[in-house]
Amino acid sequence: MIPLERPGWKTSLGWIASVLLALLFLASGLWKITDAQGAAMRMAQARVPESLSLAAALCFGIAETLAGVLVLTPRFRRWGAVLAGAMLVAFMVYFAVEYDALRGADCSCFPWLKRAVGPGFFIGDGIMLLLALIAGVWSRPPEGLRSAVLVLGVVVVFALVSYGVATARHLGTRAPENIRVAGQPYSLDHGKVFLYFFNPECMHCFDAAKRMAKVAWNDARVVAVPVEMPQYAAGFLADTGLKAVVTTDFPRLKQTFGYTSYPWGVALENGREKSRVTKFDGDEPIATLKRLGFVE
Repeated sequence: MIPLERPGWKTSLGWIASVLLALLFLASGLWKITDAQGAAMRMAQARVPESLSLAAALCFGIAETLAGVLVLTPRFRRWGAVLAGAMLVAFMVYFAVEYDALRGADCSCFPWLKRAVGPGFFIGDGIMLLLALIAGVWSRPPEGLRSAVLVLGVVVVFALVSYGVATARHLGTRAPENIRVAGQPYSLDHGKVFLYFFNPECMHCFDAAKRMAKVAWNDARVVAVPVEMPQYAAGFLADTGLKAVVTTDFPRLKQTFGYTSYPWGVALENGREKSRVTKFDGDEPIATLKRLGFVE
């Protein structure tokens, strides 16, 4: 029996839905893969356990990229739509459960597009779920499982290589020779320096600073880098007890080290990056700073 051809408008609408969905998922997935540390920090802010945030960022990046590739390929489209739809449902359920704690919090999948947890978040994901439904229902039966698994393998390898390259690229980054502190040049060239990027109104930043204020810093210096509202930086340090100098050279340091999201830190030794510090919950960042020899 010869199957009936679908009306042309269904085919066209299926392609439009597929392309839109693929663009969204590829943009989100490739961002997570190429900036896994930044994506992990956003996930930690969304109450994903910090110990799992990096793995979650990579896994979701791989899954979203795979869904985007599959939904663009007619013979894999239904599988891609199912994968995309399953992730969207999971996201909506998670944010519904955590709604009271995360209401108003940033939940952007894209670093350049701001979205906050609220009614608009669920409307947006509902629209994407509708696109996945249209793309999947009005597609031909899937075929070529072995080829789809090969696509998954390529995406996984790409993700791991990207993460390794990004990690290696930043190690040893040269810091600016001087930054401005109290209107005067301040050298970063000698000894150990910890750059602490924060927002004075961020409670996560506040709690981390209070923990860092209680440890002995050996011979390391702390430079506080307010990302926003620098006029409140001195009060922030006074309230937390963290002994540090304040610089207003955030734009310059952001460009040099590829800052992602507060709270965030860079450990320097003799003017070069020794490590990034991206975890600030539980026993962090103290455990990392101890391992680096910055605190006792």
